[in-house]
Amino acid sequence: MSKISEAFNNKKAFIPFITCGDPDIETTKKIIGELVKNGADLIELGIPFSDPTAEGPVIQSANVRALSKGITTDDIFEMVAGIRSSVPVPMVFMTYANVVFSYGMDRFFLRCKETGMDGIILPDVPYEEKADFDRSAAANGIDFISMVAPTSKERIQKIAAEAKGFIYVVSSLGVTGVRKSVSGNISDIVSSIRKATDIPCAIGFGISEPKQAREMADISDGAIVGSAIVRIIGEYGTDAPSHVGEFVKAMKDALSA
Repeated sequence: MSKISEAFNNKKAFIPFITCGDPDIETTKKIIGELVKNGADLIELGIPFSDPTAEGPVIQSANVRALSKGITTDDIFEMVAGIRSSVPVPMVFMTYANVVFSYGMDRFFLRCKETGMDGIILPDVPYEEKADFDRSAAANGIDFISMVAPTSKERIQKIAAEAKGFIYVVSSLGVTGVRKSVSGNISDIVSSIRKATDIPCAIGFGISEPKQAREMADISDGAIVGSAIVRIIGEYGTDAPSHVGEFVKAMKDALSA
């Protein structure tokens, strides 16, 4: 069992997402500390990219803010290396194929291994084109996280059968962002996944309130929250860590109720 899968042992996992370097690296470190302190079971770290096609306006803006400060992939690797010993939970990167290509695929995943990362999510790499990424990641002990969406349909069980770490279930069509409701067929998607694998699955895209997180965790093994957290960071800037901590505690308490 990978370290990522262990994050789901005997509990519903709360998985927060943040964009690294927004508003700066030091604040990102403090926010990660608050995530851990307030119950995050696994943390998604976004590597900023100039064209984040899966992201809505909130996370797009965070990417712009980070890149405008000159944040680089190496800056983020150095940050992770510096905090890894104090962060007991698994951490995965979420970024885009071009970030990995431009860094050098094998070099990128070797750095993931050296800095203590556990997995990667690349939303613009479909199942049919994942082989090279998966091979390089696996060679360095990094789980390539599969994504399943409402449009996956007959591909769901095929994707699930080869999944590693956990499966990211996309709740709704479109980009990331706060939503009042999620797709009505999520239960069917999770049921299809269960038929193919016992790897845990967590639902993301649009979850912004404790009630939603609880509902999604009732269906699956956990809830992923990004835009709602990134919006807090955008609002409070360097003062965001304590506010993020309060929000994460409320979400985790809902999952644990």
